[in-house]
Amino acid sequence: MPPLIERLQSWFQYPLPHHWLSRVIYHVMRIRQTTIKNWLIRTIVRRYQVDMSLAQEPNPERYPDFNTFFTRPLRTGVRPIAADPNAIACPVDGTVSEAGAITHGRVYQAKGLDYNLLTLLGGQQHLADLFEDGTFATIYLSPRDYHRIHMPLTGTLRETVYVPGRLFSVNPATTRTVPGLFVRNERLVAIFDTIAGPMAMIPIGAIFVAGIETVWSGNYGDRMLRDFEHRRFDDQAPTLEKGAEMGRFNMGSTVILLFGPGKAQWNPDLKTGQTTRMGEAIAQIL
Repeated sequence: MPPLIERLQSWFQYPLPHHWLSRVIYHVMRIRQTTIKNWLIRTIVRRYQVDMSLAQEPNPERYPDFNTFFTRPLRTGVRPIAADPNAIACPVDGTVSEAGAITHGRVYQAKGLDYNLLTLLGGQQHLADLFEDGTFATIYLSPRDYHRIHMPLTGTLRETVYVPGRLFSVNPATTRTVPGLFVRNERLVAIFDTIAGPMAMIPIGAIFVAGIETVWSGNYGDRMLRDFEHRRFDDQAPTLEKGAEMGRFNMGSTVILLFGPGKAQWNPDLKTGQTTRMGEAIAQIL
């Protein structure tokens, strides 16, 4: 059982007005008053030891607001993309929460906790059928990490499902204590056709992170609440190259990656707590 302090921290989140708080933070992160935005940025850089030498703009005070700093691009070449055509590249900088097999329609969350694959995919049975008995990886982005999401393989967008929900924190303590965390929270399911078959990339919203953004549809955090949305892409479906940006978080959160049965094998060192870097090989196509 998780420590009492972790359970208390999670219980405290249940009554919070998640979306209202996130909307307030959405506006705070876009304040351009020099003193305020510089204080916010330098506080995060200092507290989380953010390595600004990797950023395209290393001077924290040159960012016009906190959100621009948080979604900062990296310098060219600091995150090389795995060149092997059979290598599946990591989509984000972060820390592995869990990685493994999807069994009996369940996805492992943390010790003693799992959740339903069908619910994760917005109740779309045809999508759940694609990934039943497949593989998953869950990667957590902390405030110190690079917050853009990139393509593990070249893929053509097939369909998206936006699922409204709560905005619990997705930090390790909450992941260990809130049952079904990733199917409670707001999320965007993006399905791509790749050389490894269907691939799902699922950015998960979290407290202060009602701002999932994609390169094809813009910002899903531009309104406080959105309705469920299922969209199919046909003739005008975008194709994104391996390593290309597919989206970003306007604060930190989590990405879940899914492959179908017999399509991908995670590297042996891809275990809970492992640090990841965008572009490195985390799996091989079978």
